[in-house]
Amino acid sequence: MKKVLLLASLIMVLYSKALLAQPDDHKIIFQFTNAVDTMQQKAFVNQLKNVTAYWPDAQIEVVVYNQGLELVMPSKSKHIDAVKQLIEKGVRFVVCENTMKQRNIGKAEFIPEVEYTPAGIVELVERQERGWMYIKGGF
Repeated sequence: MKKVLLLASLIMVLYSKALLAQPDDHKIIFQFTNAVDTMQQKAFVNQLKNVTAYWPDAQIEVVVYNQGLELVMPSKSKHIDAVKQLIEKGVRFVVCENTMKQRNIGKAEFIPEVEYTPAGIVELVERQERGWMYIKGGF
């Protein structure tokens, strides 16, 4: 009986450790919707730099929509060089095509390194359904 209790206790301890373990493969999806404010742009770029410095192997995707599009538009962003450096580190910037249509903005207005999704909110939801952690970028 003592052996059974000891074995059961051991199994519970190991199972608890497994549940509390930090994942080695971090997958983070950021929402960014307010790049009209250049202070928001700066704060968000700094947040991304901090995360990539701490977890250089993390999978990171930034979904930009509404007023967030300006972050990846050379004519409206003061942080294009920093965005390109983040892209070189593997951060993906994904632009919402619904917002592009609503605001009458063409692909030529963005840096060529961005990617596109038909609907930004749908992209966020689908990533979360696949286990990605969601963070609203900026302040």
